[in-house]
Amino acid sequence: MSVTQLKPGMSEAEWQTRVDLAALYRLVHHYGWSDLFGTHISARIPDQPDTFLLNPYGYLFEEITASSLVKVDEDGNELNESDNGINPAGFTIHSAVHLAKPGINFVLHTHTPAGTGVSVQRDGILPLTQHSLVVIAQTGYHDYEGIATDLDERERLARDLGDNRILVLRNHGLLTVGETAGEAFVWMYRAERACRMQLAHQQANVPVMDIPEDVQRVTIERNQFNNSDKGFRTIGHVEWPGLLRQMDRVDPSYKD
Repeated sequence: MSVTQLKPGMSEAEWQTRVDLAALYRLVHHYGWSDLFGTHISARIPDQPDTFLLNPYGYLFEEITASSLVKVDEDGNELNESDNGINPAGFTIHSAVHLAKPGINFVLHTHTPAGTGVSVQRDGILPLTQHSLVVIAQTGYHDYEGIATDLDERERLARDLGDNRILVLRNHGLLTVGETAGEAFVWMYRAERACRMQLAHQQANVPVMDIPEDVQRVTIERNQFNNSDKGFRTIGHVEWPGLLRQMDRVDPSYKD
């Protein structure tokens, strides 16, 4: 399906968002972060800011295509036909961010062994590696409240995310956000790597080489600058075209 074959009423902006979101689902599967039907990724439609897209419940991430995604409004009403509906917990978590953060267009949530393994640790992501110092300054924490079907939790989710790009859902998993698909993905990639490295060290059960606090501080400050619009590696900007090329080689059917 191309832009010239759009369904009636579908804008080019919506179709491009669908393609990017479908690519995100395939990438999450490709990198081994999916959990059958247990997690979700969403995207705000730029020219319809009160609506966003979610996966149809019951589809594996490797099956998601641009046309299969479900459009919902801020009340959870489905705006296009879907036989499977959406995950109610997914709506709660993602609508919390989209409603409270108008500058955030993509929200990505995972239940990986590494991310969940660190989410149960009282001190969360530790300043053990260069990788962890990239993400620590962008990370908030949200206490577990049970399966997220209570819409009242949305206010607390948005509060705990704040201006961060990463949210550790305690005893649950990781959540990342971004203005673009690439930004949300790369923050998850970095958070996931930091968690994997932390668990690798802890499993080795050997003394840690501490990073001095002044080095931690300057490294975090350098990362904040380097990852900003003024730096040389704005998150996701360079990576996203390469990731799309990777998906095109693996299976371009996400564009259908």
